[in-house]
Amino acid sequence: MSSFAAGRPPQVSGYPITLVDLTNTPCLVIGGGEVAARKVADLCAAGARPLVISPTLCAALRYQVEAGEIDAIQRGYQPGDLDGVRLVIAASDDPATNEAVWREAQEAGCLANIVDDPARCNFYVPATVRRGALTVSVSTSGHSPLLARRIRQVLEQQFDEAYGPYLELLGELRPRVQEQIVEPARRKALWEAVLDSGILELIRAGQMEAAWRRADDIVATFR
Repeated sequence: MSSFAAGRPPQVSGYPITLVDLTNTPCLVIGGGEVAARKVADLCAAGARPLVISPTLCAALRYQVEAGEIDAIQRGYQPGDLDGVRLVIAASDDPATNEAVWREAQEAGCLANIVDDPARCNFYVPATVRRGALTVSVSTSGHSPLLARRIRQVLEQQFDEAYGPYLELLGELRPRVQEQIVEPARRKALWEAVLDSGILELIRAGQMEAAWRRADDIVATFR
């Protein structure tokens, strides 16, 4: 009987984090199919330049190699390929290869995700919505990637492209607020006023200058 059926809350495991600045982090993807291509695209979006190891590459990966966006070695995985690697994703169609990658990653202390094998992952790749500096991620801890993708589709509608410039405005405003408003309660009140001011709606309407004027006016009232 499951804990849910027994009336107990299910055990929650894992500690969600965001890896910051993967620019200089050695990342490896084992596999050259469409699944591997999606994982590579996610890593590139996070600033990484992953290395792909696979005897064959799908069209998307070949294009990225030719464009100089990623590096690739066209052969099968070999023991020792994880030397110096900090993060690896195995998306091979060969279970024996995936198992070998997992074992080597564990020995090397490398973060590993074996696609479609939650028991052989020490991190999951969430379904993600990116809007500039805003990142909204959904994970089902490997139980249902399809559900995570469907929730992401809902979030994509809720958090539209306007959130990108909205976060840019808030980010540029933040140092001024930190400098001018020392008292935490007043600073919190200021930010609540900014978030409730309709600035996002002005940005959606393409009125960026009006959005900035409104933000400036609110900051001025708290001086």
